[in-house]
Amino acid sequence: MAYATQHRRRAILVLAAIALLLVSPIAAAAAVAAGCEGDKLPAGRIYAHCAALPSLGARLHWTYDAKTGSLSVAFVAKPAGAGGAGWVSWAINPAGEGMKGAQALLALKSPAAPSSSYVVNTYNVTGYTALGAASTPIAYRAAELAADESGGGEVRIYGKLQLAPGLEKVSHIWQVGSTVANGAPVKHAFDTANLQAKGTLVLSGAALPVEAAPAPAPVGSGGASPAKGGGDSGAAPSTGGTSNSAAAKATTYVCVSVLTLLAAALAGSLAM
Repeated sequence: MAYATQHRRRAILVLAAIALLLVSPIAAAAAVAAGCEGDKLPAGRIYAHCAALPSLGARLHWTYDAKTGSLSVAFVAKPAGAGGAGWVSWAINPAGEGMKGAQALLALKSPAAPSSSYVVNTYNVTGYTALGAASTPIAYRAAELAADESGGGEVRIYGKLQLAPGLEKVSHIWQVGSTVANGAPVKHAFDTANLQAKGTLVLSGAALPVEAAPAPAPVGSGGASPAKGGGDSGAAPSTGGTSNSAAAKATTYVCVSVLTLLAAALAGSLAM
């Protein structure tokens, strides 16, 4: 009798451990997926997928046409500066996972009228040096660039990039800064959240974090790249965002199914 009781206790502990291992990442993915569904974009801004990105409270909405290579995006984040000051940026890096080589869209207040609406600059980030006030050409044809500010102080970047047809995924980076000086973005913070702001965008509908390498020391006192999201440092611990509400519902269903099976197993063990 004592042996049977001990056997049941061990079975319960093993099944409980399995439940934690299986359910925790699933629940985390569902929570991240739900983070983008409340965004209320302006009329006409409709996208096939959305994901709550695993750092800086940012979200991404996108539609990709694999036949033409056209990628339409809406990136949402809050500048780091007080009272809405600062800038936000989202970028694709075709050369790697870090800052160098990033092809960035960056929204900031117009230097001619800082109290006016946001404008979008493009930057080809060639190294760890300060960015200027003027746009630089990027590797992708960019069109329909625009930015606005939501009632909650978040800034939304809109744009369309011409990628190569048939791409499955790209490395993307995002970032927020607190200061704009003389029309140029000043370097962002190097906190953990900033260093983890990078991932892999599966164009068919998922945004996943990627491992990162150690960050190089920032160069100079000028603006750092808007695409620094992770600079090259810090691994993102989250499982990343799923693409849409259907994925979140499927995740929840899987989670419930796993719990149901484990409950049945526990009941069988107790009946032994």
